Amino acid sequence: MFREQLPEALKAALKEKDEIAVSTLRLIMAALKDRDIAARSKGNDGGIGEDEILQMLQTMVKQRRESISMYEKGGRQELADQEGEEIKIIEQFLPDQLSDAEIEAAVDKVIAETGAAGLKDMGGVMGALREGYAGQMDFGKASAIVKARLAG
Repeated sequence: MFREQLPEALKAALKEKDEIAVSTLRLIMAALKDRDIAARSKGNDGGIGEDEILQMLQTMVKQRRESISMYEKGGRQELADQEGEEIKIIEQFLPDQLSDAEIEAAVDKVIAETGAAGLKDMGGVMGALREGYAGQMDFGKASAIVKARLAG
């Protein structure tokens, strides 16, 4: 799905002369190509799967949010605004994000399904969340919720 959408979006951005979209889409495609090459070296000739692409896109959004915070602290609002524009472009390819309440409900559901009882089970719960909700939730928030639920 993503492998077809990205080149089409790039063509559209080039036609519209949207420089930020063009550069962001090229960054996404370059990161995807890098990960595909790394996957081939591990014997996966088809490249990375959709779940890994979703994780890559989420990582790119997270990096940009961190950059925005640093730029704002440094008084570089124009750079923060540019990062914000890049986030909007990347998020077009991500499924709708779950709200905090939906993340909590998903965490509770997975804990019940896996029978997790303590912090030692956190890895299994996070793995199940990543598998079932790739691209749909902020796993940093989910991790904090899982830790709180399993510790308490």
